[in-house]
Amino acid sequence: MKLQEALLRRKELTGKVEVLSSINERALFEVRCKRINVTENVDEVTANVPKLTASQVMAEFNFYARQLRQIDAIIQQANWTTEVDADKQMEEYVESEKKTEEASA
Repeated sequence: MKLQEALLRRKELTGKVEVLSSINERALFEVRCKRINVTENVDEVTANVPKLTASQVMAEFNFYARQLRQIDAIIQQANWTTEVDADKQMEEYVESEKKTEEASA
């Protein structure tokens, strides 16, 4: 996997973990019923029943969080073990910084 792909995967997993962690458990998994008296002997009952269980959502959250930790560890390892040769590209910046320091001194 290229570093670019790992960075994109980390961003994707971060988004999924944030969405799953922000789920309001009580609002999502609560069974809600409403009873309306239609006639003297008949009531209309409406129930909202969750399609998923809290354990299903937690299992998905745990899976994505684990994947995120693993890809983050791989990126950090690459960060500490990879040298980037940017001396030529940064020469202009270093020179401008020196001039700024000299001017302020």
